Amino acid sequence: MKNFLILAALAVVLIAVLWSVVNTMRLKQTKSFSPEEVVTFPDGDLKITVFYNRPYKKGREIFGSLVPYGKVWRTGANEATIFENNLVVSFNGKRLMPGKYSLWTIPDTTSWQIIFNASARNGLWGINSEGEANRDPSLDVLIVTAPAIVQENSFEQFTIQLDKMGEEAEMVLLWDKTVVAIPFSYQQP
Repeated sequence: MKNFLILAALAVVLIAVLWSVVNTMRLKQTKSFSPEEVVTFPDGDLKITVFYNRPYKKGREIFGSLVPYGKVWRTGANEATIFENNLVVSFNGKRLMPGKYSLWTIPDTTSWQIIFNASARNGLWGINSEGEANRDPSLDVLIVTAPAIVQENSFEQFTIQLDKMGEEAEMVLLWDKTVVAIPFSYQQP
C-alpha cells in the first residue's frame, strides 16, 4: 500500500510538471507570433504605460475581416492590452482617473470606440473560450470615439504609440492601412 501511494504521488507530480512544461512551450510559441511590447510616456510627474502584444499582418486582410467591424477587439493579441496612468488623463474631455485598465476597441470604417475597462489583471486573456472579447461591459470606466483614417502606407505589425506634440498628446493605434489617433490631455500637479 505504501509503494502504491508513493507511485501515485510521483505520477501526480510528473503530470503537473509535464502540464507546466507544455503550457510554457505553448505560450512561448504564441508569443513568437505576436511579441510583447511595453510603451511608456513619461512627462514630468505623468507616467503612462501600455502593455500589449503586437500581431503581424502576414498578408491577411485585417479590419473588416480578421478584426471584424462593429465587434469588440482586444486591441492586440494574446492577453488584453493594459493601460496604466498615475495622474488624471482626459480623453475628449472625459476624465480617466489614475489606475490600471484593460483597453478594448470597437473598430469601424470611419471611427473607433476606445474602451477603458476596470478589469486589468495581468495575464487576463483577450478572448474567452468562445473566441469573443473577454471583457465585462459592466466594468467599463470610459468610452471615447476617435476617427479612423485609412492611408496608403501599410503597417505590417500592430503598433501603439504615445506621442507629445507641444501641449497636446495622443495615443495612436496603427495597423495595416488604418491609423486611429486619440488625443488626450493632462495637468501636472
